[in-house]
Amino acid sequence: MKKIIAFAGSNSQKSINKELATYATNLIDNSITTVLDLNDFPIPVYGIDTETENGIPENAQKFFDIVQSADGIILSLAEHNVNFSVAFKNMFDWMSRINQKVWNNIPMLLMAASPGGRGGASVLSIAKNGFPHMGGNIIADFSLPSFYDNFKEGTIIDDALNTQLKELVIKFKKSL
Repeated sequence: MKKIIAFAGSNSQKSINKELATYATNLIDNSITTVLDLNDFPIPVYGIDTETENGIPENAQKFFDIVQSADGIILSLAEHNVNFSVAFKNMFDWMSRINQKVWNNIPMLLMAASPGGRGGASVLSIAKNGFPHMGGNIIADFSLPSFYDNFKEGTIIDDALNTQLKELVIKFKKSL
């Protein structure tokens, strides 16, 4: 049975991206899925002086090890000021100090959701351009715009968007 790790690139307690990542895991059968929360892995802000003085934080190593143990990754990125959230970028930076090929060529379903009409398009573009240089094996990507209009009671209510995500999940699962 395949092991899927899902998480949001956000530290919000009410993360819409965590909701989307969780929903996507529910579309995958015959697998073991774990939804992680960045809040469960507190780490200091990355800096070379901090790393030199203290080494890699235990929680960064734990998070990295969990990601590395996966057969597939579902990541839904929050967009803050047209970029990654600070919480995600910090974890990403620490993991890259453990191994620059952070994603280890593990198949990835990359997503973003936002309250606005662009659905995190900018952060998806940054990730799609950068992750392959860091071992990213992006099988499919999905953007959910206007989250509060299109996602209700744990599901995507827009039929076209829901069908699109289900097709991408099938493609992702076939890559595992």
